Amino acid sequence: MKKLILFFSLAQMLLLFSCGGNQTDGTTGDAKTDGQGVQTTGGEAMVLIETSMGNIKVKLYDSAPEHKKNFLKLAKDGYLDSTLFHRVIPGFMIQGGDPDSRRAMPGQPLGTGSPDYTLPAEIGAKHFRGALSAARQPDQVNPEKRSSGSQFYIVQNGPVPEAQLDQVIQMKQANGLVYSAEERDYYLKVGGYPPLDGDYTVFGQVVEGLEVVDKIANAPRDPRDRPLENIMMKVKVISE
Repeated sequence: MKKLILFFSLAQMLLLFSCGGNQTDGTTGDAKTDGQGVQTTGGEAMVLIETSMGNIKVKLYDSAPEHKKNFLKLAKDGYLDSTLFHRVIPGFMIQGGDPDSRRAMPGQPLGTGSPDYTLPAEIGAKHFRGALSAARQPDQVNPEKRSSGSQFYIVQNGPVPEAQLDQVIQMKQANGLVYSAEERDYYLKVGGYPPLDGDYTVFGQVVEGLEVVDKIANAPRDPRDRPLENIMMKVKVISE
């Protein structure tokens, strides 16, 4: 089984964002938005990801109903409990949800585990800092961009330099994506990873605990980007 990755070339992304933000200026940057840079009110589905480095509270989007329903079920069933954040890259994202990580030996390669199903793509929301998104197999074997049944990532990158952002937006607009002035401003001031827009399903947003995401992203790691010390999670439903 192929590794569930962010198929956009990591080398390309690091080249585009070599001067991009790793984390914010010391504030948490908690983004209480609807995924489009808009302030939200209560009443949404919320989950809590508990880790040894702190807790991350995430809102799930109604705009990705299949992913929302699936993540709530995974949380209720305890499917993600005791799994690891097995891939962390500062200035990019943290990835977890591989069931094989639950009993993984030190140094064991991870990233291929998943349930025996995938989810239809529900692509739309942007990859702002703190976006909760679904990992998937690359286009070569997954042209429909279907998502992993359990593996996910949280975008950690901070404010995007203007020249690099405009370059990415121009590329994405050539493929039919639309960016509002508010979305562009959000990437500039808060951050995110726009090279992934239009290719992966974003189904939630961190509303509390971005400083924890930063800590996890900056944990010491091996050459495969697995943290040297296990960072285990427990996921519980706060509200539906």
